Amino acid sequence: MSDSNPEENQAPGFETPPIDNTTVSEAQESSASDRFNEVMATINETLGKIDWSQMGKYGKALGIIAVVIVAQVIIKVVIETINFFPVVPGLLELLGVVVLGQWSWQNLSTSDKRNAVFERVQNLRKEYLG
Repeated sequence: MSDSNPEENQAPGFETPPIDNTTVSEAQESSASDRFNEVMATINETLGKIDWSQMGKYGKALGIIAVVIVAQVIIKVVIETINFFPVVPGLLELLGVVVLGQWSWQNLSTSDKRNAVFERVQNLRKEYLG
């Protein structure tokens, strides 16, 4: 490595102007705070125009969507954890088949029971879909 100063390697008559980092950073900070204040003023103005009396149903819908998303993430984590163990997924599949068979036997074995299940499904459909 050479011990020469980088300033010695410059062309004669060329001097590097000193950089004042404090004035540059202060200008950036004031510019950033001005921009932040402008954005916040725009947001406040937009929020002031909203009819908040109508937000009840939207808030409920967003809350339900948020709960569903969180529940799906939790279910995904639980299922991935269960799938980590090699024997458990097969046992859970067997349990699902047994429960489905038991429910089918109890609810679908006779025509009266099948009609009752069909009527319950139709009533739920009318109740929720109108």
